[in-house]
Amino acid sequence: MRGRVARLGLFVRGSYPPAPSLTFAALWAYGVTGLFAALDPGSSGWRPEMGTAVAAVTLFVDLLLMRALDDIRDLEYDRRFHPGRPLAAGAVRTGDLAVLYGAGALALGLLNAAWPWRAAILLAQLAYAAGAIGAHRRWRRPSADNLFASLLVSLPAPVLLHLYLYAGYLDASGRGAGASGAAAAAIEGIAVAVLAAGHPELAGKITRAPRAGERTYVTTLGVTGASALALAVPVLSAGLLAAWSRAPAGWTLIALVPLAAPAAAAWRFRRGHGEPDRRWPRTAPAVYLLLSFASYIVLGLAR
Repeated sequence: MRGRVARLGLFVRGSYPPAPSLTFAALWAYGVTGLFAALDPGSSGWRPEMGTAVAAVTLFVDLLLMRALDDIRDLEYDRRFHPGRPLAAGAVRTGDLAVLYGAGALALGLLNAAWPWRAAILLAQLAYAAGAIGAHRRWRRPSADNLFASLLVSLPAPVLLHLYLYAGYLDASGRGAGASGAAAAAIEGIAVAVLAAGHPELAGKITRAPRAGERTYVTTLGVTGASALALAVPVLSAGLLAAWSRAPAGWTLIALVPLAAPAAAAWRFRRGHGEPDRRWPRTAPAVYLLLSFASYIVLGLAR
């Protein structure tokens, strides 16, 4: 038991550093909740409350569990391309991560037990993610090398996580799922958030010189095509947010501020000032996503 705890500690430190991960999870929870408030025609002065803090802790643990599943799925790939990761290096075992997942899912269910339908959405997300990885390990479908197919298969997990946050927003605002405009606000908010998250997924894999067997959208789209798509999704996300936001006139321009990060990264990449291995600047996608979450908070508070 003590050895397993020590190994899991190595996994957390190596694959999911607590301080930045908690910051990211908190901004995600507060940001996307604010996003729903900014889009909801029935919103009446959203302010973060205790349920939002619970959602932030929930996302912190949930994203740790998603990291564990990703490392299990990508074990063979990581042994070749990321040998320093704890699972690939042998510092932690697959069985350890399975125990972590089970214990984490139980803890999240208990943490959210006071809100049954929020807990149900969350447990559905955890069950789906585990099922998808289990199917991949048994049948190798879809191939992890087919990035677009893998992206489609994994998409329901973040969608369900955003629905969990929306359920929390409705609880906090005292409105039901059948309230006027509620369904539209949910769909709009999820669309904006999923498109925003698409930028780090795409940009993080852009390189001018892919190694043999490396998973990158450049293989399918080419450098120009992958770069164009990586820039299109944040622009579309920001455009939809600006069009749909119900914040006071002028405040919607805040939706465009996060675009500065991908724009600067694209300029550096095109000029050859990216990473030494000719990759998209590594920190830019994370900066963009954090700025997006911050902009959602501002717009939500502006209501």
